[in-house]
Amino acid sequence: MTTASPTVGAGVQPPAPLTRAARVRKRLNSRTATLVSIVLALLWTIPTFGLFISSFRPEDQIKTTGWWTFFSDPQFTLQNYQDVLFSTGSSGQLASYFINSLAITIPSVLFPIAFASLAAYALAWINFKGRDWLYIGIFALQIVPLQMALVPLLRFFSTGVTLGGVQLLPAWDLVDEQKFAQVWFAHTCFALPFAVYLLHNFISQLPGDLMEAARVDGATHPKIFRTIVLPLITPALAAIGIFQFLWVWNDLLVALIFAGGGDETAPLTVRLAELAGTRGNEWQRLTAGAFVSIVVPLLVFLSLQRYFVRGLLAGSVKG
Repeated sequence: MTTASPTVGAGVQPPAPLTRAARVRKRLNSRTATLVSIVLALLWTIPTFGLFISSFRPEDQIKTTGWWTFFSDPQFTLQNYQDVLFSTGSSGQLASYFINSLAITIPSVLFPIAFASLAAYALAWINFKGRDWLYIGIFALQIVPLQMALVPLLRFFSTGVTLGGVQLLPAWDLVDEQKFAQVWFAHTCFALPFAVYLLHNFISQLPGDLMEAARVDGATHPKIFRTIVLPLITPALAAIGIFQFLWVWNDLLVALIFAGGGDETAPLTVRLAELAGTRGNEWQRLTAGAFVSIVVPLLVFLSLQRYFVRGLLAGSVKG
């Protein structure tokens, strides 16, 4: 006695095809992808771990043996951190530069996120003439090298804007801590094209029925943006925040040009460059200073990493 295999005509539905997002998720969860991720994680983590161990080793040990010998002959000291953070010599005072880095980085992250989210919503859900061309122009700005804009932007700060002999905007003429504003402005300009592009891809894929229902209920664009869009784009905002924070915190060129190298405004990267140039033989201080510089970005990434992949995939898959 044979049994007939079920067919579609017998009432058995075929399995639904996987969506593109489901196929991507399935591939990322495979054994091969997991193995590659573990290998990459080890390649990135081992040097950082070695830097951490070296920052606590005494000077004679770090100059004569590798960091891996710590486990066979463990010697521990906090003098390296004491020297780079609080000493008054040429190899210390990182604590004040650390505060300068925070003063530069936090506004330089918040400003582009705020402006880009508003611009992305307008480009996605507000109909106005020239919207598509404006979006294409913003997207094209991503290919302009940052270095090409440094001189025009510095000229804008130092001389203002003059058209036909008429002074349209005066020079900024900022001194000391006021120069932080120049760095915020520069980092915001450089970050906006990518941030608008990424957020536009995310916001444009929000359900149109949701927006229409809100408008039928009498919600205005500001209310829709505040109560509906912002909670839904949290992953994309977190991804942009991570990228921008890491970029600004590790930046040396922009901060050195627009904030100067003075103690009042120079970030941590400027001081680390001086350490590497003038005290290159003091390896124990360099390891401690380098680890101080990566602690904050590491904490930011770990606290927001659950949103990171979701934000990066925003707009790349649909369905």
